Amino acid sequence: MAIRNREKLNQLTQLLPEGLLVDAAWLERHGYSRALRSQYVTAGWLEQPVRGVFRRPRGEVSWEQVVISLQTLLQYPVSVGGRTALEFQGYAHYLPFQQLQVHLYSDVKLPGWVNKLPIEPEFVVHNRQRFLPAVELPSWATSLTDSSAGSGTPLPGALRVSSWGHWSWPLIVSTPERAYLEFLDELPNRGTFHMADTFMEGLGNLRPRYLQSLLESTRSIKVKRLFFFFADRERHAWLKRIDRNRINLGSGKRMLVKGGVLDQEYQITVPTEFAREEGNGI
Repeated sequence: MAIRNREKLNQLTQLLPEGLLVDAAWLERHGYSRALRSQYVTAGWLEQPVRGVFRRPRGEVSWEQVVISLQTLLQYPVSVGGRTALEFQGYAHYLPFQQLQVHLYSDVKLPGWVNKLPIEPEFVVHNRQRFLPAVELPSWATSLTDSSAGSGTPLPGALRVSSWGHWSWPLIVSTPERAYLEFLDELPNRGTFHMADTFMEGLGNLRPRYLQSLLESTRSIKVKRLFFFFADRERHAWLKRIDRNRINLGSGKRMLVKGGVLDQEYQITVPTEFAREEGNGI
């Protein structure tokens, strides 16, 4: 029995990298009973950050470890997006950096234990399909061992693989093109016009082919109008390569800011300090 238990423990070191998290169901599927899990916790081979969640100890739990665990070991269709993806890829140089939230975009409801973990920042989970079509990722993109998933590898749906940590684990994030649209979707509730404008200042290297596809696919009229509103302010070179005739901007006014100013071209209300000369107060 001792030899069998040693074999099971050795197997676990191969299945579960240090620091990553799995739930009881995952361990059960791999042959680790409740009694065995309890034994491992007592011996210090496993720890439980919250009830029903286990990891092999390695420092403090980070939000990156949580997301990588969800994407790879637990196979949840989730990606890092919005402001977090922009920050992660270095587009927050001119913003005060205080990461209080991590924005995740998922096709399904994530397990309740995600926001019970004793870590900061908190996770904010969005419906990934709400304004952009669903995407199906290749299996290698969420593999901890497949070398096909090198950092920067492009994925369907304007997602990409980034590498994180000492072992260069894959972390699925939105490309800057997709992340910026996801961020605009949060205005004005979880973001500000100033932040959107500051991000746009630094997005001079966006790829017009990606933008064209995303803007044609995006279901949110608000997002598309806001995108062009901020893009017009910076006039990056890629803007000339966007075919606006293929992008539906809808009709009618959109009240985004109470007491704001109506931008006549895009029919959205904006803060007074962002008003163009032709704007009319409403």
